[in-house]
Amino acid sequence: MEPPQSSEPSEPQSQSQSQSQSQSPQLTHAVADGVATVRISNSAKRNAMTAGMWRALPELLGQLATDEAVRVLVLTGEGPTFCAGADISSLREPGEAPQSLAVRAEEALAAFPKPTLAAVRGYCVGGGCQLAAACDLRFAEEGALFGVTPAKLGIVYPSSSTRRLVSLVGPAAAKYLLFSAELIDAQRALRTGLVDEVLPGAELGKRVAEFTRIIASRSQLTQAAAKEFATGRTDRDAHWQEQTRGSGDPAEGVAAFLERRAPRFTWTT
Repeated sequence: MEPPQSSEPSEPQSQSQSQSQSQSPQLTHAVADGVATVRISNSAKRNAMTAGMWRALPELLGQLATDEAVRVLVLTGEGPTFCAGADISSLREPGEAPQSLAVRAEEALAAFPKPTLAAVRGYCVGGGCQLAAACDLRFAEEGALFGVTPAKLGIVYPSSSTRRLVSLVGPAAAKYLLFSAELIDAQRALRTGLVDEVLPGAELGKRVAEFTRIIASRSQLTQAAAKEFATGRTDRDAHWQEQTRGSGDPAEGVAAFLERRAPRFTWTT
């Protein structure tokens, strides 16, 4: 988690986005063309997550997971910053520890049954990096900065979060980030595996829209099984074979290929 940063100039925004920034810190979402976009909005503190926002995320994800219109989820920040971490002022609030809330939100994001992508601009630090790492993929804008910063506060990073970070970047890079709490740029994040693509600033939104359209057009059966297998589970082969036999997706995929048309897959989670 990172101390709150001062706010930065905003990007051009739609009326609905501008209204959301004038409100209290919150998570906003919209669903269009199979893509659910969840925005972290706390512009006064570079989109730092408050305790209320941490609490709200699992419930929101639960709603979106059961929405048949949702085929892929994008997590991003309002304006020029992804998320500068946890709102440090919430560390002094009574109630459940912010770190426990953050882990619960992170695990809910990692368990989301459909593909997830973090679209990162600006700071992706502390709890923000924790959330980005819980997504399946991360696309970043040039100039984005990443950091895992509990060593600045004397906080023990959760074991589940540490394992997830190690699985992405390897033990050496994870130790570098955790031991030093130093920020790294997008190109270094790309080299370590923390980021999957780095785009020029004007291209990030376009690329995310293009890529999520591709994901939304593919077989959810394939994606769901691959996502589960990637976690290391080895006891669900029979389940997915049964799902495949009853789905009709393989027959549709072959027919579409032979007929040179886009497939119309019907299996849903």
